[in-house]
Amino acid sequence: MKILYISQYFPPEMGAPAARAAELSRHWVSLGHEVTVLTGFPNHPTGVVPAEYRARFRRLVGHEQVDGVNVVRTWLLPFPNRKAYERMLNYSSFCISAASTGLFLSRPDVVIASSPQLLVGLSGWWVARWKRVPFLFEVRDLWPESLAAVGLGNADSLLHKTLAKIAGFLYRSADRVVVVTSAFEDYLVEHWQMPREKISVIENGVETQLFSPDARTTLRRDLCAEEKFIVSYIGTMGMAHGLETVIAAAAQLQDTNPEVIFLMVGEGAEKGRVVELARERALSNLRFIDQQPREKIPAYICASDVCLVPLKKTDVFKTVIPTKMLEFMSCARPVILGVDGQARGILEEARAGLVVEPENSGALANAICFLNANRERSRELGQNGRDYIIRRFSRRQTAERYIRVLQRLLSEPERREADIAA
Repeated sequence: MKILYISQYFPPEMGAPAARAAELSRHWVSLGHEVTVLTGFPNHPTGVVPAEYRARFRRLVGHEQVDGVNVVRTWLLPFPNRKAYERMLNYSSFCISAASTGLFLSRPDVVIASSPQLLVGLSGWWVARWKRVPFLFEVRDLWPESLAAVGLGNADSLLHKTLAKIAGFLYRSADRVVVVTSAFEDYLVEHWQMPREKISVIENGVETQLFSPDARTTLRRDLCAEEKFIVSYIGTMGMAHGLETVIAAAAQLQDTNPEVIFLMVGEGAEKGRVVELARERALSNLRFIDQQPREKIPAYICASDVCLVPLKKTDVFKTVIPTKMLEFMSCARPVILGVDGQARGILEEARAGLVVEPENSGALANAICFLNANRERSRELGQNGRDYIIRRFSRRQTAERYIRVLQRLLSEPERREADIAA
């Protein structure tokens, strides 16, 4: 099978969208399929194109091979992930560029377009229509609902209405829609009147060999924290995460539990504000670390005693399963989860951590104190998480399930008839 996967994000960029595209593609190649990823030049979240890509960036299109995957990078407007208008220029430029570059690629058997961001779906629809092949829309975030959840506009705003029209068009036009949680499936059926038989659930997975409790690390020694209880937030520092809750919990524990220290690893639109909040509170028990290459992330997880997964308190986030939670579990580290809904169900089923009310700093501080005081229980929760991920969420398993969805799509009678007519 020849697969064209369109994703704005791809390594060396960090984050779940880039990891999903790279890891699924690599597994598909290992299963004997030909995969091309159409992506942008790396610039997220700083807006800076790395030096090694700048010559190709000036030529507008670049080609490379990564783990057997054909990677085609197309031009976009690089902007830091800070202001809304900058993100829209970044998103729109990739949409137009990918739609144009995709026309010159060899004809695939199927086109997959992955959100975030939503406009990638338009690129995928256009290329699939031009090539006369099936179009699969991969929904990793609910748009425009996710924007309202983080305070960017409301249902009456022009932006919200425009994105809703685009989302509705893509849901109707796609031959298949893949979502990452069953709650997303229920939401699309209920709120967008999509037929359930058009939707497939392919959860996010974890590379269990990379995210392993065996990851060797000297970070505790390097941080002079060998005798400390390390609580880590590792990931994007964005508007969705409510990180002021972590700052407030650190402030509560600074004097009462001096053995507890907080690490915050990553970049994002909210990092500057969060750093300023920590400075205002004069927190000596919190350390910020810049974004790290993906291959180093397991070391930071394994250096931690507990890992945090917070999100803002909103109904939309009840439908998500944060990839970082699965990666923490895969490294056998207990999770404190400030998210309700789907993610809570998984964590409780796995018995892999504690759940606290979102945006409740007191509950977060209490959970940290409990795990600090019950180290053996904490280790047991961590091992439960590792066992659960091995059984249910390895990336290899999700890649194989995805291929079966594609094979069913290509074998549908109406699809065969359309191909014959073409």
